[in-house]
Amino acid sequence: QVQLAESGGGLVQAGGSLRLSCAASLRTFSSRNLGWYRQAPGKEREFIAAISTSGGSTYYADSVKGRFTISRDNAKNTMYLQMNSLKPEDTAVYYCAADFRGGTLRTSRYDYDYWGQGTQVTVSS
Repeated sequence: QVQLAESGGGLVQAGGSLRLSCAASLRTFSSRNLGWYRQAPGKEREFIAAISTSGGSTYYADSVKGRFTISRDNAKNTMYLQMNSLKPEDTAVYYCAADFRGGTLRTSRYDYDYWGQGTQVTVSS
């Protein structure tokens, strides 16, 4: 059974930083593209970033490009999202997801097969 668990969320002031982690109980972790999404109250789940199996390829939403960095440690079955220069509009529940289809990095939430339970990030102004 595949389980993804996010951690590292919390309350931070605007301009601050947080590092999210996504730990996976997935034997084939190193063979899966992964992604981060977020969902603010009353809004649809939004793509943030994706990373390839080796970590050599990444893709970001324009809204976070230059501020957020996605990475992974396949030896630890863990993915990370380093978030810098946080803004109040970054406030949301953040989710990690695993793509079992492979191939190109995907941005549609419907292309991801497994999801974590989410971690709350709140940025105060």
